[in-house]
Amino acid sequence: MFRGVRGAITVQENTEKEIMQATDRVLRKIIQDNELVPEQVASVFISVTDDITGVFPAKALRSIEGWNYVPVMCMKEITVQSALKKCIRVMMHINTAKSQQEIVHVYLEDAVSLRPDLSIEK
Repeated sequence: MFRGVRGAITVQENTEKEIMQATDRVLRKIIQDNELVPEQVASVFISVTDDITGVFPAKALRSIEGWNYVPVMCMKEITVQSALKKCIRVMMHINTAKSQQEIVHVYLEDAVSLRPDLSIEK
C-alpha cells in the first residue's frame, strides 16, 4: 500500500544551521515514529514558506546515513496571508502495510497549530 506521511516544524531564524537542525529533527521523528527504512520511501517533498531561504532543507535528508538515494524535492508553499510563518512542511510517500490510522504524522514547534488533532505525542 502507498501512503503519505506528513510532518511540519517551524524555525525562529532563517539560518542554514537552524533550518538544517529543524528539518533533521522532523525527518528523524517521522522515520523513527513510523519505523521507516529508506527502501520503503518512494519520494519526499519538502515545502517552505517564503521567509525560509537560508538553505535547501532537502540537504538534511541527504545527511542521514543510508538516505542519500531517496528522491527528495524542495518547493515553495503557496503564499497565504494568514499562514504560519517560517514553516517547513514534509510529505513522505511510503510503501507500507499500515492503515492510515496507524501512520504517525509529526508536527513540532508552532506547526502543531496546523493539525492539532494529529499532534498528540505518541
